[in-house]
Amino acid sequence: MRLLITGILNGQLSQATKIALDRGAQVSHADSIEMAMNHLRSGRGADIMMVDVKLDIASLISALETEHITLPVVACGIENDARAAVNAIRAGAKEYIPLPPDPEIIAAVLEAVAKDQGELIYRDPAMGNVVQLANQIAPSDASVLITGESGTGKEVLARHLHSHSRRATQPFVSVNCAAIPDSLLESELFGHEKGAFTGAVARRIGKFEEANGGTLLLDEISEMDIRLQAKLLRAIQERVIDRVGGSKSVPVDIRIIATSNRNLSDEVRNGKFREDLLYRLNVINLQIPPLRERPQDIDLLAAHFADKYAQANCLPQRKLGSDCARHLHASTWDGNVRELENTIHRAVLLATGTEIGAEALRMPNGSRMDQTIIGLASGPVAHAVIAAEGVTRNLVGRTVSEVEQELILETLDHCLGNRTHAANILGISIRTLRNKLKQYSEEGVPVPQPGEGRIAS
Repeated sequence: MRLLITGILNGQLSQATKIALDRGAQVSHADSIEMAMNHLRSGRGADIMMVDVKLDIASLISALETEHITLPVVACGIENDARAAVNAIRAGAKEYIPLPPDPEIIAAVLEAVAKDQGELIYRDPAMGNVVQLANQIAPSDASVLITGESGTGKEVLARHLHSHSRRATQPFVSVNCAAIPDSLLESELFGHEKGAFTGAVARRIGKFEEANGGTLLLDEISEMDIRLQAKLLRAIQERVIDRVGGSKSVPVDIRIIATSNRNLSDEVRNGKFREDLLYRLNVINLQIPPLRERPQDIDLLAAHFADKYAQANCLPQRKLGSDCARHLHASTWDGNVRELENTIHRAVLLATGTEIGAEALRMPNGSRMDQTIIGLASGPVAHAVIAAEGVTRNLVGRTVSEVEQELILETLDHCLGNRTHAANILGISIRTLRNKLKQYSEEGVPVPQPGEGRIAS
């Protein structure tokens, strides 16, 4: 765990540093936001940032998003900084920790970040065979291609490989090739020198250098432009990279793991993926079966998600009822584990009895999530779901963007402005949600703030 502490706060963050070091974290310091950004650009990286709440956290979050640097930000401040704490959360901080720091709180935050990176949970023999092969090849430096449908847990398996490798104490760096425009992906991977292009105001170390000594995950590599694939092939073959605008090659020592939800052999035949690159990546292929082909995992994963979201929402722990389990096993789970997680998250919010029953589930009808089983559920949450169902049924004559906006705002309203919960329910990243809400605000659309609902018009 790499922790970057930003700010001074009368030396109290130094105490937090000692606590984190005692918990096994690697800690770095930056006195200001600019120094923190320079640290991240330099390739030293971080898994989490703890920031003095008095610094401009909104500018920090904006800078991170602009440079495609993804990591959770935790604000820290003295206990009576209530207004600053609220502003930090609204700006995008994941949590707020009062100072002086409590060792148990610091430990809990570090543990939560580690868990957010994903846990490999399985029981079904079909998944067990994949994990057994993964454990067998984990200690090697061989490139691995992980394939499977969207939502099956490819990144979770990649992190498992890293944690069981000889590089486990070194960085694990992930880059989503589908989420970054082609024009920026080269700089994101290989870095750039100051002045290499418009907007390159400083040298930026790319993901290859940041992962040096560890593992680099190229997520959804099938989305990479074929022209950039040639440069990637050279980097994998020769273990050297060239920064954009740079004049000399930089050696790197990394293990490559790539994922794809497409058949790359078909992509090769269609001229969209280089055959020689496929050979380099596909030394070992780990193919994750879809959730419908590993039914014994459904109950185990559902129970895990039920406990996780009950705790996250400060709700009582409830077991899954037998009728709930029957409905779960009747679904085809086209969205796999990700769809199951979102379904159980909703069920945790809707459940009202001593256990989670079928009435709390939004179940798929065929391959579409278009049927809500309300049953015995009552109260404002159930009414909110019924209202949302009425909105989504009235689709004809409306544009996709209009429907999307209404769904996002209705969900945010339902969550009383809690962006993290809304993003989880919607099945999108918190970053995507923030970008959408920023766009709506700029268009003059009222957006609920944390702790608020929308004012009816």
